Amino acid sequence: MVTVRNQSKHVCVIGSGPSGLVAARELRKEGHSVVVLEQNHDVGGQWLYDPDVEGEDPLGRNTFGKVHSSVYASLRLISPREIMGFSDFPFLVKKDRDSRRFPGHRELFLYLKDFCEWFGLREMIRFNTRVEYVGMLDSGAIGKDLKWVVRSREMKAEKVVEEVFDAVVVATGHYSQPKLPSIKGMDSWKRKQMHSHIYRDPQPFRNEVVVVVGNSLSGQDISMELVDVAKDAHLSSKSLDITEGLSKVISKHDNLHLRPQIESLHEDGRVLFVDGSWIIADSILYCTGYSYRFPFLDTKGTVGVDDDRVGPLYEHTFPPSLAPSLSFVGIPRKLIGFPFFESQAKWIAQLLSGKIALPSWDDMMQSIKEFYHSRDLAGIPKHNTHDIGEFEYCDRYGDNVGFPHLEEWKKQICLSAIVNAVANLETYRDSWDDDELLQEALQTPYFTQLQTEAFTDP
Repeated sequence: MVTVRNQSKHVCVIGSGPSGLVAARELRKEGHSVVVLEQNHDVGGQWLYDPDVEGEDPLGRNTFGKVHSSVYASLRLISPREIMGFSDFPFLVKKDRDSRRFPGHRELFLYLKDFCEWFGLREMIRFNTRVEYVGMLDSGAIGKDLKWVVRSREMKAEKVVEEVFDAVVVATGHYSQPKLPSIKGMDSWKRKQMHSHIYRDPQPFRNEVVVVVGNSLSGQDISMELVDVAKDAHLSSKSLDITEGLSKVISKHDNLHLRPQIESLHEDGRVLFVDGSWIIADSILYCTGYSYRFPFLDTKGTVGVDDDRVGPLYEHTFPPSLAPSLSFVGIPRKLIGFPFFESQAKWIAQLLSGKIALPSWDDMMQSIKEFYHSRDLAGIPKHNTHDIGEFEYCDRYGDNVGFPHLEEWKKQICLSAIVNAVANLETYRDSWDDDELLQEALQTPYFTQLQTEAFTDP
């Protein structure tokens, strides 16, 4: 449906990570006035590595945590660089930088800085500014007539600023609020407990007996680091049915042990597992994932977080009663993130400018109900609502604004990396068997048309 065009809005984007940066760019391209509020001193969001975790609650229970990034020192990407990056700004190898296909976290941070500089986004960003409140100016207004009060704190000056915007885009990420299990005795266990959110390197665990809770990618990565310094590392997992790659790792290290879930913790240091076995541990490291949380957002109950289901959201982006003046970028997980964020940003920007329109409130709510029902029928837990895991959805989503479908080579390279990681956990980042796909990718316009001297060295 086509509506009135070129309605310029005053828009607040919260966060300058990948989703916030691309949202700011697309909004400005559509003629909107954009202010980006960023609590850190630079762009990057999750990819702005912060080695200083001193003073942070080890279990991350603060309302406004001091540390945003959960990146640890040795972290490398789990996806090859060829499928990272935005549609017109490939994640290319640059001179005197990390040239690996699966580079370290700093290389992606530098890519985001390059993106920011290339498109002149920094002038829109207010750094060291934490958003403390976002609420409706007039809760009786709906949809495009809504305006938003945003209260932020300039942390260096300790100055509070209150402003009114036509729209707010929430782009705060979802890897900063630790999710913790509920374990009997956890609150009274006197020894060291921490969430992987503030894990940076293995040295604090030297000569310790450590229990790593959670067999996720971070749990596996960190366990492989700990075996070089810890006396023993015990990887506690919901399922003992593990991948071939993890099995290979465990068989190579005498001090790495697979354990079932924890039954209870005891004041004498015992960790009791559900199979009746137990150990005396020095530390417990929870690699148990992250929750969605928006402590600054007041929508009078219209948008909530229920067991990590943010909603109701139409297409994981718009709360029907408040759309398009309130939107979220970067909520979905388990997809090729950068192109999806870009398609979200384009849709939001064009809706706000009036080029296109959303379906009716009734149609959006019906779509959400049908989506929830389909997840229930498939046996997918509520906390996995935003786990996409399919290329087709991303393609359909992009159709809202004519965003191109994912190229077949990107899909195949992504799948190849996943298969390789499952089989070769320790080596998949440095050894692969998709050279034909890689060569095909490097001949596509995505790389060849943009690989000019000016582009690759902004």
